[in-house]
Amino acid sequence: MSEGEAFDFQIDRIITIVKDTGAKVIGLQFPEGFKRRSPGIGSKIEDETGVTVLISGNPCFGACDIDVALVDNVEVLFHFGHAPLDDNALSRKVYFIETRSDVDVKAVVELAVPELKGQKIGLITTVQHVHKLKDASLVLKEHGKDCVICTGDSKIAYPGQVLGCNFSAARNEDCDEYLYIGSGQFHPLGVSLATKKHVLIADPFVNELREADSSKVLRQRSAVIAKSLDAESFGIVVSSKPGQERMKLAEELKKMAKKHGKDAYILTMDLVTPDQLLQFKMDAFVNTACPRIAVDEVGRFNAPMLTPLEFEIVLGEREWEDLYFDEIAGE
Repeated sequence: MSEGEAFDFQIDRIITIVKDTGAKVIGLQFPEGFKRRSPGIGSKIEDETGVTVLISGNPCFGACDIDVALVDNVEVLFHFGHAPLDDNALSRKVYFIETRSDVDVKAVVELAVPELKGQKIGLITTVQHVHKLKDASLVLKEHGKDCVICTGDSKIAYPGQVLGCNFSAARNEDCDEYLYIGSGQFHPLGVSLATKKHVLIADPFVNELREADSSKVLRQRSAVIAKSLDAESFGIVVSSKPGQERMKLAEELKKMAKKHGKDAYILTMDLVTPDQLLQFKMDAFVNTACPRIAVDEVGRFNAPMLTPLEFEIVLGEREWEDLYFDEIAGE
Protein backbone atom coordinates (compact mmCIF):
# COMPACT_ATOMS: atom_id res chain seq x y z
CA MET A 1 0.00 0.00 0.00
CA SER A 2 1.47 3.34 -1.06
CA GLU A 3 2.24 6.14 1.35
CA GLY A 4 -0.83 8.23 2.12
CA GLU A 5 -3.21 5.50 0.95
CA ALA A 6 -6.08 5.29 3.47
CA PHE A 7 -7.45 1.89 2.42
CA ASP A 8 -5.90 -1.43 1.49
CA PHE A 9 -7.45 -2.82 -1.69
CA GLN A 10 -5.26 -5.96 -1.52
CA ILE A 11 -4.19 -5.72 -5.16
CA ASP A 12 -1.38 -8.28 -4.73
CA ARG A 13 -3.82 -10.78 -3.20
CA ILE A 14 -6.27 -10.26 -6.05
CA ILE A 15 -3.54 -10.81 -8.65
CA THR A 16 -2.50 -14.02 -6.89
CA ILE A 17 -6.10 -15.31 -6.82
CA VAL A 18 -6.56 -14.51 -10.52
CA LYS A 19 -3.39 -16.40 -11.43
CA ASP A 20 -4.16 -19.35 -9.13
CA THR A 21 -7.72 -19.78 -10.43
CA GLY A 22 -6.73 -19.32 -14.06
CA ALA A 23 -9.70 -16.98 -14.52
CA LYS A 24 -9.95 -15.16 -17.84
CA VAL A 25 -12.84 -12.83 -16.99
CA ILE A 26 -13.31 -11.31 -13.54
CA GLY A 27 -15.69 -8.81 -12.00
CA LEU A 28 -15.08 -5.96 -9.57
CA GLN A 29 -17.86 -4.57 -7.37
CA PHE A 30 -17.43 -1.48 -5.20
CA PRO A 31 -19.63 0.45 -2.76
CA GLU A 32 -20.37 4.03 -3.77
CA GLY A 33 -17.48 5.61 -1.87
CA PHE A 34 -14.89 3.45 -3.63
CA LYS A 35 -16.23 3.47 -7.20
CA ARG A 36 -13.90 6.27 -8.28
CA ARG A 37 -10.96 3.94 -7.57
CA SER A 38 -12.29 1.18 -9.82
CA PRO A 39 -10.70 2.19 -13.19
CA GLY A 40 -7.20 2.38 -11.71
CA ILE A 41 -7.57 -0.91 -9.84
CA GLY A 42 -9.04 -2.63 -12.89
CA SER A 43 -6.21 -1.40 -15.12
CA LYS A 44 -3.53 -2.62 -12.71
CA ILE A 45 -5.08 -6.08 -12.52
CA GLU A 46 -5.38 -6.30 -16.30
CA ASP A 47 -1.77 -5.16 -16.79
CA GLU A 48 -0.45 -7.73 -14.32
CA THR A 49 -2.56 -10.73 -15.38
CA GLY A 50 -3.96 -10.17 -18.87
CA VAL A 51 -7.41 -10.95 -17.53
CA THR A 52 -10.55 -9.16 -18.76
CA VAL A 53 -12.04 -6.98 -16.01
CA LEU A 54 -15.73 -6.08 -15.84
CA ILE A 55 -16.66 -3.37 -13.31
CA SER A 56 -20.14 -3.27 -11.80
CA GLY A 57 -21.87 0.08 -12.23
CA ASN A 58 -24.84 -0.88 -10.09
CA PRO A 59 -25.35 0.59 -6.63
CA CYS A 60 -23.85 -1.51 -3.84
CA PHE A 61 -25.04 -1.16 -0.26
CA GLY A 62 -23.37 -4.05 1.51
CA ALA A 63 -22.34 -7.69 1.44
CA CYS A 64 -26.05 -8.41 1.04
CA ASP A 65 -25.96 -6.69 -2.34
CA ILE A 66 -23.89 -8.91 -4.63
CA ASP A 67 -24.26 -8.07 -8.34
CA VAL A 68 -25.81 -11.40 -9.30
CA ALA A 69 -26.02 -10.52 -13.00
CA LEU A 70 -22.29 -9.78 -13.11
CA VAL A 71 -21.54 -13.01 -11.23
CA ASP A 72 -23.18 -14.94 -14.08
CA ASN A 73 -20.80 -13.34 -16.59
CA VAL A 74 -17.47 -13.74 -14.79
CA GLU A 75 -15.46 -16.59 -13.33
CA VAL A 76 -14.55 -14.69 -10.14
CA LEU A 77 -16.10 -11.61 -8.54
CA PHE A 78 -14.14 -9.42 -6.12
CA HIS A 79 -16.49 -7.54 -3.80
CA PHE A 80 -14.87 -4.60 -2.01
CA GLY A 81 -15.56 -2.87 1.28
CA HIS A 82 -17.53 -5.51 3.16
CA ALA A 83 -17.06 -8.73 5.10
CA PRO A 84 -18.97 -11.87 4.05
CA LEU A 85 -22.39 -12.66 5.45
CA ASP A 86 -23.41 -16.04 6.79
CA ASP A 87 -26.06 -16.59 4.12
CA ASN A 88 -24.17 -15.66 0.97
CA ALA A 89 -25.02 -18.45 -1.43
CA LEU A 90 -22.60 -17.09 -4.03
CA SER A 91 -19.57 -17.18 -1.73
CA ARG A 92 -17.75 -19.89 -3.72
CA LYS A 93 -17.43 -17.50 -6.64
CA VAL A 94 -17.11 -14.27 -4.66
CA TYR A 95 -14.01 -13.03 -2.85
CA PHE A 96 -14.56 -10.30 -0.27
CA ILE A 97 -11.89 -7.61 -0.16
CA GLU A 98 -12.56 -5.93 3.17
CA THR A 99 -10.60 -2.79 2.30
CA ARG A 100 -9.21 -2.11 5.77
CA SER A 101 -8.22 1.44 6.67
CA ASP A 102 -4.69 2.25 7.77
CA VAL A 103 -5.71 5.47 9.57
CA ASP A 104 -4.50 5.74 13.16
CA VAL A 105 -7.39 5.69 15.67
CA LYS A 106 -5.44 6.32 18.87
CA ALA A 107 -5.50 10.12 18.61
CA VAL A 108 -9.26 10.39 18.26
CA VAL A 109 -9.80 7.86 21.07
CA GLU A 110 -7.60 10.02 23.30
CA LEU A 111 -9.82 12.95 22.34
CA ALA A 112 -12.92 10.93 23.27
CA VAL A 113 -11.82 9.95 26.78
CA PRO A 114 -12.99 13.14 28.58
CA GLU A 115 -16.42 12.81 26.90
CA LEU A 116 -16.99 9.24 28.09
CA LYS A 117 -18.78 9.39 31.43
CA GLY A 118 -19.28 5.67 32.01
CA GLN A 119 -16.82 3.09 33.27
CA LYS A 120 -17.59 0.19 30.90
CA ILE A 121 -17.23 1.27 27.29
CA GLY A 122 -18.45 -0.86 24.41
CA LEU A 123 -16.27 -0.49 21.32
CA ILE A 124 -17.98 -0.77 17.92
CA THR A 125 -17.00 -0.02 14.33
CA THR A 126 -17.33 -1.16 10.71
CA VAL A 127 -15.13 -3.75 9.02
CA GLN A 128 -12.74 -0.99 7.86
CA HIS A 129 -11.53 -0.44 11.44
CA VAL A 130 -12.11 -3.73 13.30
CA HIS A 131 -8.38 -4.43 13.29
CA LYS A 132 -7.84 -1.16 15.18
CA LEU A 133 -10.18 -1.94 18.09
CA LYS A 134 -7.28 -3.38 20.08
CA ASP A 135 -5.44 -0.05 19.77
CA ALA A 136 -8.55 1.80 20.88
CA SER A 137 -9.01 -0.56 23.82
CA LEU A 138 -5.42 0.00 25.01
CA VAL A 139 -5.92 3.78 24.98
CA LEU A 140 -9.09 3.52 27.03
CA LYS A 141 -7.49 1.13 29.49
CA GLU A 142 -4.61 3.56 29.99
CA HIS A 143 -7.22 6.05 31.16
CA GLY A 144 -8.85 3.61 33.57
CA LYS A 145 -11.78 2.55 31.41
CA ASP A 146 -13.04 -1.01 31.08
CA CYS A 147 -13.52 -2.02 27.44
CA VAL A 148 -16.03 -4.48 26.05
CA ILE A 149 -15.83 -5.79 22.48
CA CYS A 150 -18.77 -8.11 21.90
CA THR A 151 -19.33 -10.88 19.39
CA GLY A 152 -22.46 -10.42 17.29
CA ASP A 153 -24.74 -13.02 15.75
CA SER A 154 -23.98 -15.17 12.70
CA LYS A 155 -24.20 -12.24 10.26
CA ILE A 156 -21.31 -10.47 11.99
CA ALA A 157 -17.82 -11.52 10.87
CA TYR A 158 -15.79 -9.85 13.65
CA PRO A 159 -16.23 -8.88 17.32
CA GLY A 160 -17.24 -5.25 17.64
CA GLN A 161 -18.41 -5.00 14.03
CA VAL A 162 -21.79 -3.42 13.29
CA LEU A 163 -23.70 -3.31 10.02
CA GLY A 164 -26.34 -0.84 8.90
CA CYS A 165 -28.87 -3.62 9.40
CA ASN A 166 -27.43 -5.49 12.37
CA PHE A 167 -26.36 -4.13 15.77
CA SER A 168 -26.04 -7.45 17.60
CA ALA A 169 -22.39 -6.75 18.54
CA ALA A 170 -23.66 -3.72 20.49
CA ARG A 171 -26.10 -5.57 22.70
CA ASN A 172 -24.31 -5.87 26.00
CA GLU A 173 -26.22 -4.88 29.09
CA ASP A 174 -22.98 -4.43 31.05
CA CYS A 175 -21.88 -1.47 28.90
CA ASP A 176 -22.51 2.01 30.22
CA GLU A 177 -22.13 3.60 26.78
CA TYR A 178 -20.60 2.97 23.36
CA LEU A 179 -17.72 4.45 21.43
CA TYR A 180 -18.14 4.11 17.66
CA ILE A 181 -15.01 4.46 15.55
CA GLY A 182 -15.77 5.59 12.03
CA SER A 183 -17.02 8.43 9.88
CA GLY A 184 -20.62 7.43 9.25
CA GLN A 185 -23.74 8.45 11.14
CA PHE A 186 -26.23 5.68 10.39
CA HIS A 187 -24.52 2.83 12.26
CA PRO A 188 -24.11 4.70 15.58
CA LEU A 189 -27.66 6.07 15.29
CA GLY A 190 -28.91 2.51 14.94
CA VAL A 191 -26.94 1.43 18.00
CA SER A 192 -28.32 4.37 19.96
CA LEU A 193 -31.90 3.40 19.13
CA ALA A 194 -31.31 -0.33 19.58
CA THR A 195 -29.64 -0.01 22.99
CA LYS A 196 -31.12 3.27 24.30
CA LYS A 197 -27.60 4.18 25.42
CA HIS A 198 -25.26 7.06 24.75
CA VAL A 199 -23.13 6.57 21.63
CA LEU A 200 -20.12 8.78 20.93
CA ILE A 201 -18.76 8.88 17.38
CA ALA A 202 -14.97 9.13 17.05
CA ASP A 203 -14.10 9.98 13.44
CA PRO A 204 -10.43 9.08 12.85
CA PHE A 205 -10.32 10.62 9.37
CA VAL A 206 -10.90 14.18 10.60
CA ASN A 207 -10.04 13.60 14.29
CA GLU A 208 -13.44 14.85 15.46
CA LEU A 209 -16.11 13.74 17.93
CA ARG A 210 -19.87 13.76 17.41
CA GLU A 211 -22.86 12.62 19.42
CA ALA A 212 -25.19 10.05 17.91
CA ASP A 213 -28.34 12.12 18.28
CA SER A 214 -31.36 10.03 17.30
CA SER A 215 -33.95 12.70 18.14
CA LYS A 216 -34.27 13.97 14.54
CA VAL A 217 -34.66 10.46 13.16
CA LEU A 218 -37.24 9.62 15.82
CA ARG A 219 -39.25 12.72 14.91
CA GLN A 220 -39.13 11.76 11.24
CA ARG A 221 -40.17 8.20 11.94
CA SER A 222 -42.98 9.33 14.23
CA ALA A 223 -44.26 11.59 11.44
CA VAL A 224 -44.23 8.69 8.98
CA ILE A 225 -46.20 6.54 11.42
CA ALA A 226 -48.72 9.32 12.05
CA LYS A 227 -49.30 9.78 8.30
CA SER A 228 -50.01 6.06 7.96
CA LEU A 229 -52.58 5.64 10.73
CA ASP A 230 -55.55 6.07 8.39
CA ALA A 231 -54.05 4.02 5.55
CA GLU A 232 -56.21 1.22 4.15
CA SER A 233 -53.89 -0.17 1.46
CA PHE A 234 -50.24 -1.14 1.95
CA GLY A 235 -47.56 -2.19 -0.52
CA ILE A 236 -45.15 -4.57 1.21
CA VAL A 237 -41.82 -4.26 -0.58
CA VAL A 238 -39.51 -7.27 -0.94
CA SER A 239 -36.05 -7.04 -2.52
CA SER A 240 -34.59 -9.91 -4.51
CA LYS A 241 -31.04 -8.96 -3.49
CA PRO A 242 -29.10 -11.72 -1.68
CA GLY A 243 -29.13 -11.03 2.03
CA GLN A 244 -32.04 -8.58 1.80
CA GLU A 245 -34.83 -10.86 0.64
CA ARG A 246 -37.32 -11.38 3.49
CA MET A 247 -40.34 -12.95 1.82
CA LYS A 248 -41.39 -14.86 4.93
CA LEU A 249 -41.55 -11.61 6.89
CA ALA A 250 -43.55 -9.97 4.08
CA GLU A 251 -46.06 -12.82 4.12
CA GLU A 252 -46.43 -12.51 7.90
CA LEU A 253 -47.00 -8.76 7.60
CA LYS A 254 -49.61 -9.31 4.89
CA LYS A 255 -51.50 -11.73 7.15
CA MET A 256 -51.29 -9.20 9.98
CA ALA A 257 -52.74 -6.51 7.72
CA LYS A 258 -55.62 -8.78 6.67
CA LYS A 259 -56.35 -9.52 10.33
CA HIS A 260 -56.88 -5.81 10.86
CA GLY A 261 -59.06 -5.43 7.79
CA LYS A 262 -56.40 -3.74 5.66
CA ASP A 263 -55.49 -4.43 2.04
CA ALA A 264 -51.88 -5.52 1.53
CA TYR A 265 -49.94 -6.43 -1.59
CA ILE A 266 -46.42 -7.88 -1.84
CA LEU A 267 -44.28 -5.98 -4.36
CA THR A 268 -41.02 -7.63 -5.44
CA MET A 269 -38.10 -5.82 -7.07
CA ASP A 270 -34.32 -5.67 -7.10
CA LEU A 271 -33.41 -2.05 -6.34
CA VAL A 272 -35.97 -0.25 -4.18
CA THR A 273 -36.20 3.45 -5.11
CA PRO A 274 -38.91 6.13 -5.02
CA ASP A 275 -39.15 5.94 -8.83
CA GLN A 276 -39.72 2.18 -8.74
CA LEU A 277 -42.78 2.65 -6.53
CA LEU A 278 -44.19 5.74 -8.22
CA GLN A 279 -46.83 3.87 -10.23
CA PHE A 280 -48.17 1.91 -7.27
CA LYS A 281 -50.99 3.93 -5.75
CA MET A 282 -50.89 2.72 -2.17
CA ASP A 283 -51.75 4.63 0.99
CA ALA A 284 -48.42 3.50 2.49
CA PHE A 285 -45.53 1.13 1.86
CA VAL A 286 -43.72 -1.28 4.17
CA ASN A 287 -40.03 -1.91 3.48
CA THR A 288 -38.63 -5.38 4.19
CA ALA A 289 -35.46 -4.76 2.11
CA CYS A 290 -32.39 -2.91 3.36
CA PRO A 291 -33.47 -1.16 6.59
CA ARG A 292 -31.67 2.02 5.52
CA ILE A 293 -34.10 2.66 2.66
CA ALA A 294 -36.98 3.90 4.80
CA VAL A 295 -34.67 6.14 6.85
CA ASP A 296 -32.30 7.50 4.19
CA GLU A 297 -35.05 8.13 1.63
CA VAL A 298 -37.63 9.56 4.06
CA GLY A 299 -40.02 11.98 2.36
CA ARG A 300 -39.02 10.93 -1.16
CA PHE A 301 -41.61 8.21 -1.71
CA ASN A 302 -45.09 9.04 -3.04
CA ALA A 303 -46.56 7.56 0.14
CA PRO A 304 -45.19 6.97 3.65
CA MET A 305 -42.56 4.22 3.79
CA LEU A 306 -42.74 2.24 7.03
CA THR A 307 -40.37 -0.28 8.54
CA PRO A 308 -41.91 -3.60 9.66
CA LEU A 309 -41.79 -2.46 13.30
CA GLU A 310 -43.53 0.81 12.44
CA PHE A 311 -46.18 -1.11 10.51
CA GLU A 312 -46.90 -3.06 13.69
CA ILE A 313 -47.34 0.26 15.52
CA VAL A 314 -49.77 1.47 12.83
CA LEU A 315 -51.82 -1.71 13.25
CA GLY A 316 -51.76 -1.47 17.05
CA GLU A 317 -49.62 -4.58 17.47
CA ARG A 318 -46.72 -2.64 19.04
CA GLU A 319 -46.47 0.41 21.31
CA TRP A 320 -45.02 3.71 20.03
CA GLU A 321 -42.44 3.66 22.79
CA ASP A 322 -41.13 0.33 21.50
CA LEU A 323 -39.65 1.89 18.35
CA TYR A 324 -36.13 1.14 17.14
CA PHE A 325 -34.32 0.49 13.87
CA ASP A 326 -35.29 -2.49 11.77
CA GLU A 327 -32.59 -5.18 11.69
CA ILE A 328 -31.85 -8.27 9.61
CA ALA A 329 -30.70 -10.67 12.29
CA GLY A 330 -28.65 -13.85 12.04
CA GLU A 331 -28.66 -16.93 14.21
